[in-house]
Amino acid sequence: MRFKDKVVLVTGATKNTGVGIAAFFIKEGAKVCINGHSPKSLERGADELRAMGLEGFDQFAADISKEEQVSAMFDYIKVTFGRLDILINNAAQQGLGSTFDSMTSDDFLKVIMVNVFGTFQVSQQATQLMERQEGKGVIINLGSNVSTRAIHNRTAYVTSKGAIDALTRSMAIDLAGKGIRVNTVAPGYIHTDRWKVLPNAEATRRRMNVPLHQEATIADISAAVAFLASDEAKNITGERLVVDGGCSAQHLPMDIDV
Repeated sequence: MRFKDKVVLVTGATKNTGVGIAAFFIKEGAKVCINGHSPKSLERGADELRAMGLEGFDQFAADISKEEQVSAMFDYIKVTFGRLDILINNAAQQGLGSTFDSMTSDDFLKVIMVNVFGTFQVSQQATQLMERQEGKGVIINLGSNVSTRAIHNRTAYVTSKGAIDALTRSMAIDLAGKGIRVNTVAPGYIHTDRWKVLPNAEATRRRMNVPLHQEATIADISAAVAFLASDEAKNITGERLVVDGGCSAQHLPMDIDV
């Protein structure tokens, strides 16, 4: 078990990728604390983990855009574990449904406050804990391939993921001397529960956009996160690992590139 007895915090572990990442680390022997923005959403994630036969994890509900709630979560981690080895910044506001010209300032700020400011707040408090302990720590941010290849009608989300790329590099440089590594995993399409309601034609069209013709699984993303969190990546910091089946490498999908 690569992560036996390591203390891991996974934000946004209420469904899909967050739950999958938490499950991966639990199976690898880690002491995992899952986070969600509300008790109800967090309990849904906890129920999914228990349905997998996984027990022994901790949970703490906190809206990461709220400073006092983040502080309370880290007070809990300090009392419960006394340390934090790995932080996975997975929580994200998707910012669905608004075009740039129709988006309100509240729409925009809601995404930025969770995806950027929330990641900053959680990471800063994690750093303050990590730098005082032996073994220091690792921070993995969940980015997206849209940070460099924008998609329609997701301005706030695309902006926030571009900020995550820059934040990762800046954190990595400032924290390297403290022995804390910071990297990003940038997925493209991920097969989540949203794919279950896609019409077959739309799912097929999406897969045609991917050179490998298959969207990433949650297990694929979890494995990438685990690699960057492991000692196998001990000399990697400030980097962005893209897991998108080759989407970022191509100019146009094969059926259009004629």
